[in-house]
Amino acid sequence: MRLQKYLASCGVASRRRAEALIAQGQVTLNGQTVTRMGVLVAPGDEVAVAGQVVRPEAQKRYILYHKPVGEVTTAHDPQGRPAVLDHFRDFPVRLYPVGRLDFDSEGLLILTNDGDLTQRLTHPSHQVKKSYIARVSNHLGQDQLRQLRQGVLLDNRRTAPAQVRLLREDPFSCDVLITIHEGRNRQIRRMVEAVGHEVVRLKRVQYGGLVLGDLPRGQWRELSAREVALLDG
Repeated sequence: MRLQKYLASCGVASRRRAEALIAQGQVTLNGQTVTRMGVLVAPGDEVAVAGQVVRPEAQKRYILYHKPVGEVTTAHDPQGRPAVLDHFRDFPVRLYPVGRLDFDSEGLLILTNDGDLTQRLTHPSHQVKKSYIARVSNHLGQDQLRQLRQGVLLDNRRTAPAQVRLLREDPFSCDVLITIHEGRNRQIRRMVEAVGHEVVRLKRVQYGGLVLGDLPRGQWRELSAREVALLDG
């Protein structure tokens, strides 16, 4: 098994993140630092990350968490802000978030120790759809909705076509359901800014075939086998 896949099977990180750990010189194989990709791990080999020996976790766990506003999804925050993983310090396996959800955003977050699934859900080639309800300042006109659907320029690169549906309007704001398959930094907020408005609240409600439903903020539950199959399909 290649080293980056071995690390993913240990629940250390996704394969992409495992590759970064290897490149940073944080991984050793039988006491020797490894910095190149593709090194093979044989039965009986000892692999360590930052000096800590890691082994594959036999039991894969899958968590749906309703992240509230005010928590980071990174494992460590230099500013000392509350983190999603603070709630899972005593969990029997090490969990890692699948992708990111901004500090100022809420909604569906998947946590797992299944690195292969994380890779499939986050790699751009798989184009996994994610849906968000965005509360937008003022109203979006038909031309602005069309721009969002067709794609807007972010960092000199056009976003992929999005599904956009107006849900509600009041005198000062509107709610829009936006579905994308990309994962650029703060993408929904920046897309709305590109058409002249601001997102004042953002909630992720669906990831692939998994929906948030009525799970309260700050609460979590384990996924059923059927839900895992939906994600893995």
